[in-house]
Amino acid sequence: MPALFRFRPCALACLIIVLAGCATDETTGTNPVIPSTASAAQLRPGDSLSIALQSVPDPTTNAVQINEQGLISLPYIGTVTAAGGTTAELAQRIRETYITRKIYKQVDVSVTVTERYVYIGGEVSRPGRIIWTPDLSLTKAIQSAGGFTLYAKETKVILARDQQAYDLNVKLAQKNPAQDVLLMPGDSIQVPRSAF
Repeated sequence: MPALFRFRPCALACLIIVLAGCATDETTGTNPVIPSTASAAQLRPGDSLSIALQSVPDPTTNAVQINEQGLISLPYIGTVTAAGGTTAELAQRIRETYITRKIYKQVDVSVTVTERYVYIGGEVSRPGRIIWTPDLSLTKAIQSAGGFTLYAKETKVILARDQQAYDLNVKLAQKNPAQDVLLMPGDSIQVPRSAF
């Protein structure tokens, strides 16, 4: 028997072992527990706000967005720190600033969050920002972005929250909804490209 045919069973056995190792079940295990250090009520950079000034000679409503430094800008008083507190705390801070700087003697301020977002990029059909809702999960966000592309690595999606990154298995979350992660405003999702 030629040498070429003597090594075939060995080569076939090696190939079966390699393929068996590649065919692991990607829907077992658990996703990491991700701490939600910030409450959903806490204002964050990227939040869109409506700020109404009432009981003044020139009542106004201002549409603003909290910038990356956590600031907003308002007429007559300039920048005000907005991130990190609640809408009630921000309303009080704005009111005190207008009165302290003697712009108004009395002013009623109301702050309303109009839109909050999560951001998704990488191997999804429509990358961009998605409006956050309290029930928005990782799988729902990916569905809202048009789903995965053909090249997405669904088992290693990266979620960035509060300057920490977490690897998540979306296939696991799709099979077991208890493994799906609820998103917080300002979360960023990156879907990497698979090597294959």
